[in-house]
Amino acid sequence: MKLLAAALLATAAWGSAIAAQPQDQIAKTLAERIPQLQQVDEVKPTPMKGLYEVRVGTDVFYSNETGDYLIQGELIDTKAQRNLTEDRINTLTAVDFKNLPLADAIKIVHGKGERKLAVFEDPNCGYCKRFERDLQNVDNVTVYLFLYPILSRDSAEKSRNIWCAKDSKKAWHELMLKDKTPAAASCDIDAIQRNLALGRKHKITGTPTLIFADNTRVPGAIPASEVEKYLAAAHKK
Repeated sequence: MKLLAAALLATAAWGSAIAAQPQDQIAKTLAERIPQLQQVDEVKPTPMKGLYEVRVGTDVFYSNETGDYLIQGELIDTKAQRNLTEDRINTLTAVDFKNLPLADAIKIVHGKGERKLAVFEDPNCGYCKRFERDLQNVDNVTVYLFLYPILSRDSAEKSRNIWCAKDSKKAWHELMLKDKTPAAASCDIDAIQRNLALGRKHKITGTPTLIFADNTRVPGAIPASEVEKYLAAAHKK
């Protein structure tokens, strides 16, 4: 009986210890005090003693072990010269090219199209127009264009007209290369809504955003020479 009692006490103590983990306390405290943090996805220790990472979706915060203090900012490893917050967010928002819903993109083939590139673009984006002009000098690539209307009120309308055009590739190039506004058209635009949701999930906040076949993500309108370098590197892997 004594052995049984001791075992029960040990089990109870172990259960209490598990329940009292700082991660549980932090999540509980934050949920009680901050309405926006009702659903904490993950709490884990950081390399800094006593500091914990609090993840909500792809947003990262930091807390002490009781949840009494919350930090919204960046954690820098001065020895390694690394921004740990940036590294973490990049990991959380990474895009796996193989899992991209390519059926929701406009497929544009240059030459043999052996290399692959996905691009998120807004039809009202001036940088996208510059990028598209440069992209005409890149051969042997299949471009998957994800319409991503985030800049202006009529971005959604132009995206719909391009997506629903009889020749969406032609409508896109006429707008981006010749400034010819696409004719009004209508069809199912759920694909564009899925593009927006995909972009939010991966924190795509600007256009153009390029995703190469090796999952390298590059923001901004880089010149054709740089596109070539990334394509060559991805094609070798």
